[in-house]
Amino acid sequence: MSYETNPHPNPAEGGQQTPSQNAGAPRSALMTVVFLVAVLAVLAAVGILSRWQAGKVLAQRTAEEAPPTVSVALPQPGAPTDNFVLPGNVTAYTDSPIYARTDGYLLHWYYDIGAHVKKGALLAQIATPELDKQVNQAEADLATAEANANIASIQARRYTSLVKSQAVSQQDTDTFVNQAASTAAAVRSAQANVQRLKELQSFEKVYAPFDGVVTARAVDTGQLINAGAGQGAGTELFHMQALETLRVYTNVPQIYSQTVKRGMKIALTFPEHPGKTFWGTLVRTADAIDPVSRTLLVEIDVDNRSGELMPGSLAQVHFKTPPVTQTFVVPAAAIIFRSQGLRLGTVVKDKNGNDVAQLIPITIGEDDGATVQIVTGLQAGDRVIQDPPDSLIDGERVRVVPSGSSSVDGGQ
Repeated sequence: MSYETNPHPNPAEGGQQTPSQNAGAPRSALMTVVFLVAVLAVLAAVGILSRWQAGKVLAQRTAEEAPPTVSVALPQPGAPTDNFVLPGNVTAYTDSPIYARTDGYLLHWYYDIGAHVKKGALLAQIATPELDKQVNQAEADLATAEANANIASIQARRYTSLVKSQAVSQQDTDTFVNQAASTAAAVRSAQANVQRLKELQSFEKVYAPFDGVVTARAVDTGQLINAGAGQGAGTELFHMQALETLRVYTNVPQIYSQTVKRGMKIALTFPEHPGKTFWGTLVRTADAIDPVSRTLLVEIDVDNRSGELMPGSLAQVHFKTPPVTQTFVVPAAAIIFRSQGLRLGTVVKDKNGNDVAQLIPITIGEDDGATVQIVTGLQAGDRVIQDPPDSLIDGERVRVVPSGSSSVDGGQ
């Protein structure tokens, strides 16, 4: 079997390519590369444009979200009168400890705690045997002094009559006259001593100095009694208080010191009498501001003939006075506590017309827990931030939303 080869292959049958065919292949590859580059360029342009647009939107959204979102409202005007409540200390109109004025021992006591006594009532009796003997001795000394004075007076008169006839010397006469004067002075001294001891003896009986109630009894029968006060525990015999009228003392803040006047009727409430109001009269003030507390001490007298109130209790004193200045009422949540003092956040316009926060110092009045009375620092047209963030800074830009809207709602 023999194979024959064709020495001259036909190009049309798969032989050698022509020059035109050899030039077409690179052109096709170039076109493919150009197309791919164009596609990649378009894709890159689309990606860059998309990122640029996203960055622009993000920057705009960030600028919008950067200022804190706040809601504002105008302050409500305060009431035509200022109502404020202060704690008051209730004391007896007269409060007196009863001490002994003489030494001895307690013979008997007649009234115990809670007893209502009249002025001059006998509270106790003290036995003073040593004092009784001193009175007897003083009376004897007085009798001796009177006898000596009597004989000196007789001798002085006798010598005075004899000196006229020169029966006695002038010197002896002067001696007896001076002796009479000396013994007369001794009599007066002895009389004063007797009177002093008898007055001490009268203090054996202890009487009530005023109408009132015995609130304490510190002695018992047979107990040794020392005269005077402040000698140690147990020297006070009784303690008495007059309770028909009670004094209530309270301290009024300086800002209200000119609005409280003598003769004002003041309402008082007591925790032991829920739902009941007692009325007192402002009778006097200290007429001076306490430099420590910056308050004015006032006294209110309350009729207690019914005996319902007790001294030593705590009263709630309700004042109703004309307002010192125009006051406003804001929510308690609007108050900002800073180291410089109380502040209130308001919204104002800056020179570019943007809303910015302004922190203003304030003075508060009545505070009921839900709302606070603003006495100074706030104006009628101020836009008050209702619930300011803790990080709020004076001059910071803010975004205002309608009252009641949340920051999330406002940001959408």
